[in-house]
Amino acid sequence: MRSGVMAWALDLYGFEVLLIQGGYKSFRQWARRQFAAPYSFRILGGMTGSGKTRLLAALKTSAEQVVDLEDLAQHQGSSYGTMNKMVQPTQEQFENNLAWRLKDLDTARQVWIEDENMNIGKIIIPRPLWENLVSAPTFNIEVAHEERVASLVREYGSLDPDFLVACTQRIHKRLGPLQTTQAITAIRENRMADFIRLVLVYYDKAYSKALAGKISARLFTLLLSGGTDMEKARELIEFNHTIATER
Repeated sequence: MRSGVMAWALDLYGFEVLLIQGGYKSFRQWARRQFAAPYSFRILGGMTGSGKTRLLAALKTSAEQVVDLEDLAQHQGSSYGTMNKMVQPTQEQFENNLAWRLKDLDTARQVWIEDENMNIGKIIIPRPLWENLVSAPTFNIEVAHEERVASLVREYGSLDPDFLVACTQRIHKRLGPLQTTQAITAIRENRMADFIRLVLVYYDKAYSKALAGKISARLFTLLLSGGTDMEKARELIEFNHTIATER
């Protein structure tokens, strides 16, 4: 009744209002069903700075089905992930937004999604979806190291130095004392390429370790060098067509 009264009042003031049969609890049950649907995922992997987010956008422009988890979670998936401007939604709101995105997917077609940890910042990928992701084939794109450095300098180089320092200090145990000091000094001296090279040592090791845990028969590597994002997307699509996978 309360929802009906509120809908009536909003309608009176010109809003278009829809009532959910069964209320919000029914919507949440529907959302959870979206996470368990049999999607045919293609995981887009690659070391930090490989341009995976841009490549996802190019795949979407190429009429491929894409889910951008980092955009939904408002986090880039690293210590620097908020980019000093993004505010993450609550877990529940993330799940609602994710379900709303998944509802439009055709389960008979492949869906590209970026390789992520189960946690993206403070957000947790729903377990039914996560179990689907870990069993899906991974396409590991390899990009030249200096191309990655240049890409990350463009992306992070203009961020507030104090933000970068604070983020770097949070991973000091994994970076090590010497590398942390060197990275912070590089930030303060505006030597962004040197800063990026230092932290990439840690992130590259972490990604290589994660990659080693993948099922080898479901892991495919593609070297992408030069070219536009659209050209790389076309190359990835063609490569995918040559791969025989179970799903």
